[in-house]
Amino acid sequence: MIRSQDMAFTIAKLADAGGVGVETIRFYQRRGLLDVPKRNSGDGPTGGARRYGQDDVRRLRFIRSAKTAGFTLEEIAELLRLDAANDRARARDLASARILALDAKIAELQAARASLSRLSKACARQQGGPCPILDAFAGD
Repeated sequence: MIRSQDMAFTIAKLADAGGVGVETIRFYQRRGLLDVPKRNSGDGPTGGARRYGQDDVRRLRFIRSAKTAGFTLEEIAELLRLDAANDRARARDLASARILALDAKIAELQAARASLSRLSKACARQQGGPCPILDAFAGD
């Protein structure tokens, strides 16, 4: 039996509870990450409005957390399926792959930082002529 407080959220309140915009929720629904509840029947100020529950809030927060960790929407969809199936081995595999990708991105960012730092120091030392930073970006 569904209690009324279990389906207490409008899409705007769900968005607020999940820290996203309404259009993000609609996007996730189109991608199959969030369900689209049926419209309530009835008259009155909320007649015909869709209602979301705590499970929807939890799922939305899961999606946001996984996105923050760098997972793609396709990977998040798989994680959601794995959660339902309690497939820990595959979840670990996905996490390990994400860690490797993050490590590669960190190395790339550190190299870019070191390069920019060298260029900035060269620019500060150089009194005349073209700026080493601008020259590097021009690719000449």
